[in-house]
Amino acid sequence: MQVFNRSLNAPIVFVLIGLLAGALIGYATIPAERSAIRIGPINIETQGQKPSVGDELTNAQTQHVLMIVLIGGLIGLGCGFVVQRRTRI
Repeated sequence: MQVFNRSLNAPIVFVLIGLLAGALIGYATIPAERSAIRIGPINIETQGQKPSVGDELTNAQTQHVLMIVLIGGLIGLGCGFVVQRRTRI
């Protein structure tokens, strides 16, 4: 895969895309009041209000965004390895 005349590995490109998409989705889905994310042994509960323009994120809201970014990065990494394997065959 070439970006700006440089050859990049597919996993790196897809991780970056996944992280960016995760950040956008995580910020757009900040819970309004109370919500919980449960993934296996990890439980994250958030409470609060949606931030308005100029407000800083609370710790719970930051955890929510970072959890979605992490999930997006892992999905991107998986997709990158799949694409890399398919191009070698």
